[in-house]
Amino acid sequence: ASSLCYSSSEPGAIFMAEQNHSPGKELQHWTRAEVPGKKSWHSQAYALGAISNFMSTFLTFPIYKVVFRQQIHAVAVSEALRQLWHEGPQYFYRGIYPPLLSKTLQGTLLFGTYDNLLCSLSPNGPHSLGHRWAAGLMSGVVEAVALSPFERVQNVLQDGRKQARFPSTFSILKEFNSYGLWGRLSLGYYRGFWPVLLRNSLGSALYFSFKDPIQHGLAEQGLPHWVPALVSGSVNGTITCLVLYPLIVLVANMQSHIGWQSMPSLWASAQDVWDTRGRKVSLIYRGGSLVILRSSVTWGLTTAIHDFLLRRSHSRKELKD
Repeated sequence: ASSLCYSSSEPGAIFMAEQNHSPGKELQHWTRAEVPGKKSWHSQAYALGAISNFMSTFLTFPIYKVVFRQQIHAVAVSEALRQLWHEGPQYFYRGIYPPLLSKTLQGTLLFGTYDNLLCSLSPNGPHSLGHRWAAGLMSGVVEAVALSPFERVQNVLQDGRKQARFPSTFSILKEFNSYGLWGRLSLGYYRGFWPVLLRNSLGSALYFSFKDPIQHGLAEQGLPHWVPALVSGSVNGTITCLVLYPLIVLVANMQSHIGWQSMPSLWASAQDVWDTRGRKVSLIYRGGSLVILRSSVTWGLTTAIHDFLLRRSHSRKELKD
């Protein structure tokens, strides 16, 4: 019996493949047949998540940079682009290393932890909505705890107002490490942690709860195998990001602050964001068009690449067997 359990498993399918041999109409679902009394750790899920997130992050970073400027300065797309152009091309990819590293680790933790938790909750299937929600929620918690420091450094780096004072990642780390132990956590690396925790846990739960049902439903329509994964990831990423967008804006603003004298509380930060947006929801969602584009492209690519790698891995195992 196979020791692999994949998050794209069809409820009730035990290491099986269903194939429609008409051109472009292949549907495959995989999961693990658990060996009774034997527990296993599935490292491949971590590797697939890392590769898919690395590739999608590298391709979509320019969009992310423009969106971040809108969140911080509440400006139009044209103004955000003008700021980046004025700073010069040498700064356009400034700050790419922290998100590239963090998003690669995010994919590793998100997909790997989710897969292992899902198999622990329901070793032999079927995987219910409750199982997927619980596994997704917990994987988001793990992701928030592990990666919040990376996002913190990234948000300081990408704030154009702090380029002179903090020209590099090292200068930011030096500042954080100058605080006491508690200050390093609360004011440094884990500034804005609670909204990060809420955003990541809910976002992960929503994504994994509805990704597979949408993908399976589209696959049954006879579409090429890459289309359902791409569309499912895009739809889920877009909806999740729009629902949680106020938290995204709050995190970006909280984590852009640095120093002992400029650290408002969570409530004060939320109130400040609300006031600076003119107490209008429409201004909170300013830049929503680019958020939709970024989320659609990023999660569409991530899901499609992950599905492609998963299929290739499964095909190779079948050939070896």
